[in-house]
Amino acid sequence: MGYDARFRVWRGDVDGGGLEDFTVLVNEGEVVLDIIHRLQATQAPDLAVRWNCKAGKCGSCSAEVNGRPGLLCMTRMSTFTQDEVITVTPMRTFPIIKDLVTDVSFNYEKAREIPSFTPPADLAPGEYRMKQVDVERSQEFRKCIECFLCQNTCHVVRDHEDNKQAFAGPRYLMRITELEMHPLDTADRREMAQEEAGLSYCNITKCCTEVCPEGIKITDNALIPLKERVVDRRYDPIVWLGNKLFRR
Repeated sequence: MGYDARFRVWRGDVDGGGLEDFTVLVNEGEVVLDIIHRLQATQAPDLAVRWNCKAGKCGSCSAEVNGRPGLLCMTRMSTFTQDEVITVTPMRTFPIIKDLVTDVSFNYEKAREIPSFTPPADLAPGEYRMKQVDVERSQEFRKCIECFLCQNTCHVVRDHEDNKQAFAGPRYLMRITELEMHPLDTADRREMAQEEAGLSYCNITKCCTEVCPEGIKITDNALIPLKERVVDRRYDPIVWLGNKLFRR
């Protein structure tokens, strides 16, 4: 049986905006994205929202519901009480384009800064061989749907706009880790992770892990191991001496 729910939805653009109140029908089994679509169809035809698959796999409909970053298509209405006022706002970390749509180009800029996979020069395509254990190690990271919720919730850039120049964010530090763990990759990205991607800014609060819709353990399986690799290179006296001797 359906009921009328109270919604507060952020409306506006780069010049400003605010929350608008709506009362909208909710049917059994629906998700927040269904309600946003019903608002578009019945009350606010110019309401802007980004979405694509409606199956939690494209990462397009990222927003914040009652202050918590999440996918609108995976946030079920049954998790709220019928008398609860549900507030839907755009991701806070990125610039507003219109209504619930934000400019996430920051993330693609950071992606381009990461050196690509670099196999051995004498290894031809089709000759790549990996052990299953090496495949499994980085397979978790490839589940990422680039919803950018981890980027949005990371307080390093969420609360400090000026950090964006020096910090790649958890999604792209995870990408660096994936490449670092690849047994056929010959590039050394540890210095890049520390100096250019801002690994030291991360204080492993696990807020990125908490909002990941794919359940990737970003902090435990990517960020902490990457920090350990960087520490080994920069501060382990035996490794430091070996690097010095090797260079000579």
